[in-house]
Amino acid sequence: MTTTKLDDELLSPLTNKASPTFRSGAVARIAGMPVATLRIWEQRYQAVRPITAPSGHRLYSQADVERATLLRRLTAQGHAIRMLATLETEQMREMVHAPALSLPKNRPVALEQAPMRAVVAGQALASRLQRLIDRQSLAPALQMVAVFDTLAEATKAAQRLGKSAVDLLLWQAASLQPGALQELRVAQDAWLAPAAAVVYRFSSAAGRAELTGAGASVLCEPADDDSLEQWLTSLHRAETSDEIATAPDLTIPNANSLTKQSIRPPRFGDAALTQFAGLSSAVACECPSHLAELLLQVSHFETYSGECANRSTADAQLHGYLEQVAGTARMLFEKALEQVALAEGLPLPLAPTDSSL
Repeated sequence: MTTTKLDDELLSPLTNKASPTFRSGAVARIAGMPVATLRIWEQRYQAVRPITAPSGHRLYSQADVERATLLRRLTAQGHAIRMLATLETEQMREMVHAPALSLPKNRPVALEQAPMRAVVAGQALASRLQRLIDRQSLAPALQMVAVFDTLAEATKAAQRLGKSAVDLLLWQAASLQPGALQELRVAQDAWLAPAAAVVYRFSSAAGRAELTGAGASVLCEPADDDSLEQWLTSLHRAETSDEIATAPDLTIPNANSLTKQSIRPPRFGDAALTQFAGLSSAVACECPSHLAELLLQVSHFETYSGECANRSTADAQLHGYLEQVAGTARMLFEKALEQVALAEGLPLPLAPTDSSL
């Protein structure tokens, strides 16, 4: 019987549990986290220490898999990865099984974060949230205090019952079009909610821009619960650290300081960057390839912003600001690409020619 690559990743460790044979993709799936998060925890905090095979792949043991799973569970409960990385696996087991999720003795205690008290408009979304709360993954971050079918019903209930203030108004919208902000604002004011978030299924660009421009958080409703959980957890962290955006000042921030910077022409051409991204596939580290792809996107956005049609003086100011931001980001990524290329022993991409611009 033939097996797929995924089957090989998941089944091969069963033959020898002490042997480090799990790849990063399999570990991430088992632990319930993105591969990128696993790599950050490994490289920045040394929270997990896999071996590197002759092929360049990182290989994890059964003990590494358990450790990654414990890290995922404890960070979801609000503990800092920087602190968890210093603990032994047995200490993390104690934290998971402790009734109050207390830390081992002589260890710093993570800051307690009260759950966000949320009003939810949308029964289907509320059902998904309750599922996450029941499995304890979202319980520390969110508490649903009221659920309604529609935003209009939520507004009427607040006006009729005089409910106390909540932390978040969470709205599930089937579609977003310009004009939705007014209805959202009425409901948000009725519940005295300092923050609003919207999960949508379909949306126009103008509809999303209207909400994000007013400080609301928006998310295209994901099919999987893990992505929804990560988004809500990020809202919780922002709310507890006073980072949730409020309605912004319409003045372009730092526009004057950016326009004073000298934006140099691109150092690398598109064709050279594409070729460079292919070269880096021969090394274990994928950073050169990712940097080249990011540079291509940022450079193209810089050009796009400069060519956008302007409907007014304010519109021209905005596009000029975006072009300056993209140009500044491009120069930083160019410097980063140079440093990574030197570290990996890769030749730098060629400078652009007139035909490649």
